[in-house]
Amino acid sequence: MNEPDPSQVSEELTDRLTEVFDLVGPLYRRTHRKVEQDMSAEGLSVGVRAVLNLLREHGPMTVPQMSRAQALSRQFVQRMVNDATTRGLAETAPNPAHQKSSLVRLTEHGQTAITAVLNRERAVLRQAGGDLTETDIDACLRVLSRLLEAMGNAAID
Repeated sequence: MNEPDPSQVSEELTDRLTEVFDLVGPLYRRTHRKVEQDMSAEGLSVGVRAVLNLLREHGPMTVPQMSRAQALSRQFVQRMVNDATTRGLAETAPNPAHQKSSLVRLTEHGQTAITAVLNRERAVLRQAGGDLTETDIDACLRVLSRLLEAMGNAAID
C-alpha cells in the first residue's frame, strides 16, 4: 500500500483549514449581531457580555487577566468593565496580590443578567445543533483550539 505524499496531504489540509477560516469570520460577525440584538433589552454590548461571562466562569479577575484571556486590549476591556460597573453588573475589590490592579467581580445583578443572556443563547444553539453529534463537536473544538494555538499570543496593546 502506498503512503500518501506528505506535501500533498499538507496542501490539502491547508486548503481545508482555509475553509475553516473563511467560515469563522462570518460566523463571528453574525453571532456578534445576533447577540447584540438579543441583548438589547438589557442594554448589554457583546464586550460587556464577554466580561460578565469571564467573571462567571473564572470568578474575580483583573483587567489585565481578562485582556489576556480574551486577546483584547486592556483599554477595551477596561471600558467594558467600566460600563458593567456603571450598570451595577460588576464591582471592583482590592486585590491582595497586586495593589494597583483591582479585582473585578460579578454582582448579584450581573449574575442574573449573564445567566439570562446565556439561557437565550443556549436556546438558539439547541436549534442550530440539528444533526450534529458529539464527535462532530469534539472535532470542531479540536481544530479551532489547534488554530487558536497556532496563531500564538500576539500582543494586543
